[in-house]
Amino acid sequence: MNAVVVRLCAVFGRSAALAAGIAMAGATIGAGMTAVSVQAATIDTIAKQAILIDLTSNTVLFEKNADERMAPSSMSKIMTAYLTFEAIKAGRLTLESTLPVSERAWRMQGSKMFVELHNNIKVDDLVKGMIVQSGNDACIVLAEGLAGSEGAFAEQANRKARELGLKNTNLVNSTGWPDPNHYMTARDLALLAEHLIKDFPEYYHYYSIREFKYHNINQGNRNPLLYRGMDVDGMKTGHTEAGGYGLTASGEREGRRLLLVVNGLPNMQARADESARLIEWGFREFASYTLYKGGETIEQVPVWLGEQETVPVTVPQNLSVTMGRADRPGMKVSLVTNAPVSAPIKKGDTVGKLVISAPGFPGKEVPVVAAQDVPKAGFVGRAFAAAKYLVFGNSL
Repeated sequence: MNAVVVRLCAVFGRSAALAAGIAMAGATIGAGMTAVSVQAATIDTIAKQAILIDLTSNTVLFEKNADERMAPSSMSKIMTAYLTFEAIKAGRLTLESTLPVSERAWRMQGSKMFVELHNNIKVDDLVKGMIVQSGNDACIVLAEGLAGSEGAFAEQANRKARELGLKNTNLVNSTGWPDPNHYMTARDLALLAEHLIKDFPEYYHYYSIREFKYHNINQGNRNPLLYRGMDVDGMKTGHTEAGGYGLTASGEREGRRLLLVVNGLPNMQARADESARLIEWGFREFASYTLYKGGETIEQVPVWLGEQETVPVTVPQNLSVTMGRADRPGMKVSLVTNAPVSAPIKKGDTVGKLVISAPGFPGKEVPVVAAQDVPKAGFVGRAFAAAKYLVFGNSL
């Protein structure tokens, strides 16, 4: 049985005949996640490290030194937030729970929410202090409350990093306080931020809070893109001498969510301007196109020696691709399968692949699966099929 290529028409618009494609060229960004890398136009940045991802289709739009170790500074607090939200979701904490302030937390320097020594503070306030005010003291209170000590918390954070597929991360504290053994990469930070957005949507709103008042001190959110009217709703800034100025930012527009990590910028203004420029470029130059909905029949594929002659094939989940807007007219999609597929076939069995290509797109391959069971034909059916084959041959 030879591979058969079935030319399809794009679901959106049903516009053009689509032809056989090319092999996928992907960049792994995390355990079980493969992101296609595309670039519609030339762009660069003065950031030392950067990555821009379209989370809707899991596509890397731009990257620069994305796997280079760097000091994540206060962007490390995304992990502290992740473990806090995980504890709340598991019932080990509630937003109304209170945690005690140790002398170590009270004495912590850098950005602060100004916790009071020996006071018991609500988790809800600590989360706001950590996210909005970037409070190092809030992070230590949460870390000690979750793990008993910041050292023990760092061990939990590193276990979680490995679990989430962060391949080049090592954390020694909850705050991002400078330490040569405390490092991440832009790709790891992006993957961590993506997990937080997807795993805890009920808590993501904390990142869009613009100001928080605690201890009679009102502080604004340090994320400059929240104030620029560009659909950004998170996430976290960072700055140390070793790391420079950095930002992990995310925003949603017209059903697309972009995620950006930049680091190593020279000052706050550059951080704001470069981040805004890269995100706007991602929204402007690219678009996501939905090809098929999960479970939708793509095509009928011939079956050999089955109780029925064809089996409908589909994709298990909604299939979208992101590419440059200028490349969209040349997009081609093909169904490639070793037809006829031998029975018996179980629903969910992989029976082929979709191959997607476009002039400026590196290509993508997606498995297609059987949408229903096809039992093997009985003796009479198999005999009839064999006789038909002898008379007519493989007419496929």
